[in-house]
Amino acid sequence: MTTTLQEFSRPFFIGVAGTGMSALAQYLQGIGKQVSGSDRQFNTNTSQTIRVQLEEAGISCYPQDGSGFDSSIDLVVVSTAIEPTVPEVKIAQERGIPIIHRAALLALIASSKKTIAVAGTSGKSTTAAMLFDILEEGGYAPSIISGAGLTRIIQQGKIGNAVVGKGEWLVIEADESDGSIVQYHPEIGLLLNIDKDHDEISTLLTLFQKFRSQSQYFTVNQSHAIAASLSRDSNRDFSVHYSDASTITVGYQASDFLQKGLQIQFKVNGVPFELEQVGVHNMENALAATTVAHQVGIPLSTAANALKKYQGIYRRHQILGKKNGVWVIDDYAHNPAKCAAAISACQPVASKVIAWFQPHGYKPTRFLRHDFVQSIAASLRPQDEIWMSEIYYAGGTAVKDISAADLITDLQELGVKAFFVEDRNTFLSAVRASLQPDSVLLLMGARDPSLEQFSKEVFNQL
Repeated sequence: MTTTLQEFSRPFFIGVAGTGMSALAQYLQGIGKQVSGSDRQFNTNTSQTIRVQLEEAGISCYPQDGSGFDSSIDLVVVSTAIEPTVPEVKIAQERGIPIIHRAALLALIASSKKTIAVAGTSGKSTTAAMLFDILEEGGYAPSIISGAGLTRIIQQGKIGNAVVGKGEWLVIEADESDGSIVQYHPEIGLLLNIDKDHDEISTLLTLFQKFRSQSQYFTVNQSHAIAASLSRDSNRDFSVHYSDASTITVGYQASDFLQKGLQIQFKVNGVPFELEQVGVHNMENALAATTVAHQVGIPLSTAANALKKYQGIYRRHQILGKKNGVWVIDDYAHNPAKCAAAISACQPVASKVIAWFQPHGYKPTRFLRHDFVQSIAASLRPQDEIWMSEIYYAGGTAVKDISAADLITDLQELGVKAFFVEDRNTFLSAVRASLQPDSVLLLMGARDPSLEQFSKEVFNQL
């Protein structure tokens, strides 16, 4: 069993093009390992952008057929998506080469640094990116391993989801969806929220309680009632002050929220902040990042300066532009809370929001059906609309006993302007009649790697 980073020098990643895997591969390459990997997408003639970016980072890439596997490899990295029948897995087993899961490797990396682990069912990637920017602004030269590319890093031609800094701090995301959150023992554990997502609240609470017990210091969002129940020290916690809520005694308080178009303004403990983002949820994310950064030693004013320059992350309320009076926004929202927050964030921008959503997976859609319907219905104004296309299916043995059309029917029964368009390629032609100047077209969905291109095509054809 591999227990330290010093035990290997030539790791091989199976599925290296995946978001989580590519981040780890880049990080190990950045600290001096000789990294290689394979991916089934390299077997085809589809876009090879990720492959080019990985190779430019010094990572050798091969088709997923065993051809890149040589005798010098001393560790194989897999994810849950990698089947035991994959050629490289078989070779590794035959040769007795250690095989480690992606989450266990991230835990090893985290144990080698002073780590801030960002947890919660929503906002992890955004908060981690904001925190990374603040730490950089403060001169801490941090590292990050992220679930999404940072826009300012992507602009350099890189994937953008991993940076190796010279400093002692590392920012990571602690994922509850696969239970791997319990593998981390960070210096600072940060809990943003707990909403029904992959599991019931009771199951999630058990995971987050374990995460809390393994964190040296622990910071929670007391604006979120369930998260607040796990507070260990209110002086390290944060909350958002709402006019209709009782005052919560915490160390860090955000107030005076104002959204002007595509910009938000607020104060943290009286210090003014300004971000080129939208929505109360992004104030909470910024507050969380600022809180932890201040506990590390960075003044609130420095955090404000950093966040004023914050450029966002890949497919998190990413503004594609405005055409014919219509703003087009691409978002990763995929659970009820995230969809509702994304819709609400768009409403101050325009008089009408038209949201489109592609659910992913039959099991999660079935599990969250009621929650999706209630959350989306509550977030829409009378003039707003919700459209859905059929569920994205990545493969496997799922029981296909639910359709996005079922959610649309439920929404219609609540009096919502809801429409089903099975094939997303016909969505734009179907929705054109609903589009008007001073509106937002919000495109939501996750897990499907083609969504980025789909959103760009919608914008280009608008």
